[in-house]
Amino acid sequence: MSVWQWFTDPANWSGPNGIPVRTWQHIVISVSAMLIALVVALPVGLILGHARKGTFVATNIGNIGRAVPTLGVLIILASIAAIGVGDLAAILALALFAIPPLLTNTFTGISGVDPEVRDAAVGMGMGGVAVLWRVEIPLAVPLLAAGIRTASVQVVATASLAAVVGSGGLGRYVVDGFALQDTTLIVAGAILTAAISVAAEGVMALLQRVVTPRGMKADSLTDQPAMDAPEPVAG
Repeated sequence: MSVWQWFTDPANWSGPNGIPVRTWQHIVISVSAMLIALVVALPVGLILGHARKGTFVATNIGNIGRAVPTLGVLIILASIAAIGVGDLAAILALALFAIPPLLTNTFTGISGVDPEVRDAAVGMGMGGVAVLWRVEIPLAVPLLAAGIRTASVQVVATASLAAVVGSGGLGRYVVDGFALQDTTLIVAGAILTAAISVAAEGVMALLQRVVTPRGMKADSLTDQPAMDAPEPVAG
């Protein structure tokens, strides 16, 4: 059977092993991991960034996150009796994978706010919490959104590894294909994983553009009317 025949076979679009079910499992695993990562990383990044402390911690967590292989963490978690194989191990491993970019971008965005802007807010009578929520976070939105976008796409693309520890998702086709030595199933799983990753990138790019204030978008300067050059003064 060719890959095209596999995709056009109605049997592969229904039942517990059908594409819609596997796609939904993939989404649930990815979203669950991202929610856990956001709950952990955002508060820590906001607090450290607001205090202008923890640069070493934020930077090194980001470096460690890039160095540690997700598959290794996944297998270690699955081998722990309290966690076991299945969705929980996959969700926790992916959450750990998403925390570094979220923490690094949050810290960088908040700590990078112009000190003069912070001082002006304090001079207007704002307290620490008000400065954070009304000044620093709005100005850091582009970096915050970029971190969430990067982490989300990475998690969706890596969620295919969940099948290695008995979880669901689109990676199930690849793992089962290797077990059955079915090249068509392997290729179909790879295509579906790539497709959902591209879709995630598109959705997150759109959301990033929506939440970023108009004046802070990369192309905002091109939307501004051009100013006439001043006339030269005769000497």
